[in-house]
Amino acid sequence: MENRHALHQIPEIGFDLPATAAYIKEQLREIGIEPKDCGGPVAPEVREKFRSAGFPDMANCTGITATIGQGEPCILLRGDMDALPMKETSGLTFASQNNFAHTCGHDSHAAMLLGAARILKAMESELKGTVKLMFQPGEELGYGSKLMIEAGLMESPKVDAAIAIHVMSDIEAGQVQYIKGITSAAMDTYMLKIKGKGGHSSMPHKAVDPNMIMTQLYTALNLLPGREIDPQETVILTAGKAAGGSAPNIIPDTAELQVGIRSYNKEARAHILQRVPEMIDHYVKAWRGEYDMVKFSTPSTYNDVELCNTLLPFVREAAGAEKVVEAAKPLPGSEDFSHVSDLVPGLFLMLGAGKPGAYPMHNPNMVLDESVFATGSAIYANCAAEWLAANAK
Repeated sequence: MENRHALHQIPEIGFDLPATAAYIKEQLREIGIEPKDCGGPVAPEVREKFRSAGFPDMANCTGITATIGQGEPCILLRGDMDALPMKETSGLTFASQNNFAHTCGHDSHAAMLLGAARILKAMESELKGTVKLMFQPGEELGYGSKLMIEAGLMESPKVDAAIAIHVMSDIEAGQVQYIKGITSAAMDTYMLKIKGKGGHSSMPHKAVDPNMIMTQLYTALNLLPGREIDPQETVILTAGKAAGGSAPNIIPDTAELQVGIRSYNKEARAHILQRVPEMIDHYVKAWRGEYDMVKFSTPSTYNDVELCNTLLPFVREAAGAEKVVEAAKPLPGSEDFSHVSDLVPGLFLMLGAGKPGAYPMHNPNMVLDESVFATGSAIYANCAAEWLAANAK
């Protein structure tokens, strides 16, 4: 609990989490584990991509790795650690001390991974290979794991399998849910700045109205899934931000449109990702406008069926057989553990931490049942140790 409470009070957002990273490094060293930086300076083009989309400048990626044991094989345990840009109103005695908040539970993920590290370090001599710990920033941006991968996460030692756990406030405390195959939706985001030519509202023929272009495009894009995607496939397109102008008698120079697309089927996603840029280009140019566009993508998280079948008995040992159930359907949200599970067999688990009348994730009043965190640590540790034993070389 102590680690979770400490992290909960110092939430940070994005890739650059200096206080959070410093705390985790200190705790690892107290256990006897030497942490390593895995990230470093963020490439200028990546910094500019996020800055142009309205995010604060993020100069560094403060990812951390550490290893326990030695030799092959190697299993990776992921715990994300970034927060959300919102003010916490939970009333907890250990509530956030700044204007950010751990309302997605990443503080508990990092704390559970620290707990697993302590367990695994105590049995290090018994491990039949290497456990690699991954403390990840920037999950909420869908890009943190990608930066760590680019910094060498999956090498030295080479990772053979990976596990991640996410707490859920809408699942009964202590229940562990899994899905075989696609586990979460892919998320593709287009952030569009439409550039027109400002002028007086009484003389629209002398202007190029970006608001008109934006509203035409808004309507067209929202019609796209229903007219070009099989109705049995889920594709959710939401234009979550549409803004432009300052007064009723002014045609502005620019307007903004931000569109998020969630999907599960690869073919449906490919079709949408082809058509959305086409429609943006055609609509804007048809009305004599120009545009700048930034795109962010996070693929679907995929639970490897063979790995799932191998690890489920060890999950049941740690959590209790009656607590481990198969979820009815994939998560509608996205999860950037997908960048890891695209490279090696992965298992993503959902750990229930809900209380009666609990608020949903990303709500400023969200509170978790802390009794389940020991279960999360036990799942990490038991799965890692037993998988290494089963795959010893």
